[in-house]
Amino acid sequence: MAPKKTYHHGDLRNALLAAALALIEENGLEGLSLRKVAARVGVSHAAPEHHFPTMRHLMNAMATAGFEMFARSMAEERAQALPTPVEQIRAAFRGYLSYARQHPGLFRLMFTANLLDWTDEALREHARLGYRQLEEICAPAAAFMGLQSEAERRSLESLLWSQVHGHAHLVIDQKLPDAADADCPFPGKPLDIAGLIFGVGRC
Repeated sequence: MAPKKTYHHGDLRNALLAAALALIEENGLEGLSLRKVAARVGVSHAAPEHHFPTMRHLMNAMATAGFEMFARSMAEERAQALPTPVEQIRAAFRGYLSYARQHPGLFRLMFTANLLDWTDEALREHARLGYRQLEEICAPAAAFMGLQSEAERRSLESLLWSQVHGHAHLVIDQKLPDAADADCPFPGKPLDIAGLIFGVGRC
């Protein structure tokens, strides 16, 4: 009897992950399955099981990668901005919205808690990267406003996060015009909460 042929892939895990990240942007969560991911990579439907036994394992890996890109998007915008507190908030918001526009399917997955296993330490660690950006831009604002307690600082972080996160969802769900769209005659710009906090306008 001839030996059974097996499929060999140099880096199957990352190939499956890349395929899943592409599929979620093309078809949304509803169009994502382990079978479709395997087909995209060109392996048998059973091949992903070693790396991703269930869809939740795959989605956790996707969200983990997503949070890393998400934090990097904000950090890169901040690195190009002036180091003043108001411009750092504005830059982080630009990075936040840019990521949501570019990866709407993954963005939705990352913030749909019941689809993910939050006991996964890697997921929690990478999600923390994004929240650290929020903490960093809020610290000078809290000091400026005289917010000294932990509860007060957390409230400010929640306020800024709610504003930009809500705006991002409204844009990717096409409830608001996208300010990044050059053809949009009435761009929906996020509230300049940084200017309101520090009393600084854009002009």
